[in-house]
Order: sequence, then C-alpha cells, then structure tokens
Amino acid sequence: MSTPDSRSALFIGLMSGTSLDGVDGVLTAFSPDGVPQQTLAATYIAFSDSLRAELMALQTAGPDEIHREALAAHQLAEYYAECVIVLLREAKVAPETVLAIGAHGQTIRHRPEAGYTRQTNNPASLAEWTGIDVVADFRSRDIAAGGQGAPLVPAFHHALFSDAEEDRVLVNIGGICNISVLSHDRNAPVIGFDTGPGNVLMDAWIAQHNGQPYDTNGDWAKTGKVHAELLKALRDEEFFSMPPPKSTGRDLFHPAWLAHKLAGFPQIHSADVQATLAVFTATTLSDAIRAHAPQTQAVYVCGGGAYNDYLMTLIHYALKRHNPSIRLASTAALGVAPNQMEALAFAWLAQRFYMREPGNLPSVTGARGLRILGALYPA
Repeated sequence: MSTPDSRSALFIGLMSGTSLDGVDGVLTAFSPDGVPQQTLAATYIAFSDSLRAELMALQTAGPDEIHREALAAHQLAEYYAECVIVLLREAKVAPETVLAIGAHGQTIRHRPEAGYTRQTNNPASLAEWTGIDVVADFRSRDIAAGGQGAPLVPAFHHALFSDAEEDRVLVNIGGICNISVLSHDRNAPVIGFDTGPGNVLMDAWIAQHNGQPYDTNGDWAKTGKVHAELLKALRDEEFFSMPPPKSTGRDLFHPAWLAHKLAGFPQIHSADVQATLAVFTATTLSDAIRAHAPQTQAVYVCGGGAYNDYLMTLIHYALKRHNPSIRLASTAALGVAPNQMEALAFAWLAQRFYMREPGNLPSVTGARGLRILGALYPA
C-alpha cells in the first residue's frame, strides 16, 4: 500500500470473531476514493479466560442471560477501548484525527432464517471512552433487507483484491470458514458464503482434551489418523448441500453437534478425532471452491487458520486433487497480514458508512439490494 497523503482519512477497524480468543485492531489511512493506503498500526488484545468463557456460554440459552450479556458487552467494549488506545499510541495519532471506529462486536447468535443476528457490543461506551465516532451493528440492515447478514468481507475483498489477470478465491479461516470468489471479470457477480467450520470444532476438541485453546500448527492433529467413517458422518450435514447464499456459526457447529456425530464411534482415539476435524475443514472448503469456482487459479488464506501449517498442507492437497495447477498462499502475498484482514475490512465498512456508500453485496448475502450498513454512535 502506498504512503498516505494529506487528504487521507484515518479509520480504525476492530474484529473479534468466532474463535472467541481476542480482538484484532488496525488503524488505517484511506485515500479519498476509499482505498486503504497504509496500515499505520495493528495490534491484538487477548480476552481473559473469564470473558471468553462467558461469551461462549452466551452462545446458548441460560439463566439471567440479558443481564449477563449486558455485563459481557461492557467488558468487551473495555477490551475494544484498550485496543484503540494501543493503536493510537503506536501510530502516534491523536483521537480527534480518526474519523470513525468500525466495531464488529461479538456474535453470540446468528439466525438469519429467523430474521435476526446478535453481535453483543457496547458502542456507546466505546465512543464515550475513546472520543471517536463508532460505527457498529453492520449485519442487521442486510438481514432487514432479506439477506443473511454474512459474510460481509466479500464486498471488501472484491473492492480491493479483484485482479483482471487472475480468477482467485480469498478464504477466511476463523472459527467458521468463508470464501470470496473473485472473477477476473470485475463485472461478474461476486459469490461469497460460509463453507462450514474453520477452527471452531478443532479448538473446542483440543480445549476439552488437552486444555489448550488451539492446536498450534496442527501438531496434535498430525499425530492422529483420519477416521474415514467419522469424516463421512461429519460431512453428512444438510448445510453442505445447500446452495449459497448461506451462512453459519456456532448455532450449528458446536461441541454438542460433534458429540452427536461421535456417538456412533465410541472407541475412536481423541487425536484421531482432531486429525479428522482438520481434514473435515480442508475438504469442505475444497468442495465449495470446486463446486462454485472451478476456474480458480489461486487461493489466498487469511484468519487464524493461515497460521496452522498442517491445515494449510491439507487444504493444498485437497485443492490439488481436483486442480493440479492451483496455487495456495496466505494473504501476505497480497500485502495484508492474515491476522489483519478482517479488522481492515471493518475499517473499510466504517469508511463506507462515513461516505454513505453501501457495504453489502446482494449476490453474496441474498439481500434485496445494496444497503448502507451500520449504526452511528457519535463521540
């Protein structure tokens, strides 16, 4: 990205995703035409074990959950504010020079079929504590227009990373995996949807059995053997045969779902389950690309999954089986670190809101048309 000029506008993007591990933040300069010119600072703030546990618990119904959600939202906003302070300090930037913060919030329920999605957040307090305008609640307007409210990053990927010489797919592997199909023809409709679990089941399984938050580099998965019958049972889920637009989350893919699938395999070794879950993520992603983007020349991966060397090897193998010439790389090859992509997308969405420009793609979400996404909480 080029050096920002005097007309550049500064925006902050904050993203805490399905993995529930913490918040990623970026402070980015945008050109007058809405293109990110330079990321001035980036940081990550890990959640406490207690907040992570409470956000996890709020994924399902429980006692006094309205009160508990309000307290969790307040604590989440404190982490967001800390992230903003670190970004401002690292970039040596005053709060009043930042036009807005794009704050995604933490998804605790995603039920577009019921007409709602819930990203818990406290943007009013975040605006109060930082002295910066906050744009939040990006997904609700798309759902109100009949869309899935997700994924939203394909619009950003299309705007920034489409290439006239290459048919490419951008993949985000967080808790859930989603793709953006970018044709070399910028006038072609953009396809984007959730392909299924990313890290969510692998993280839950290793936490349950080894007490670790995630499987570093897939080291535990590598010690197991893939259980073919379990893999078949995992893949036998209606979601995978549904056509896009579609989105999913912990409302479907959660430990109880996995336990139900495992009920028919009582003797399976825990490491073999982890190995099978890794292949499950890789093959459902590969299947989606093969079905909806068969001409793909290159696949670029962002999110935490890009740092799992074993998972990336499995994805590469699965893709090559059907397309020997396909290339796989992280989004670092496109100039954006894999752990910064989603935060940058929400900085872009805040910039779109500020310019009163739409932030969704109806071809991706199924909404009735283009919509300006977000709600403003002025400083």
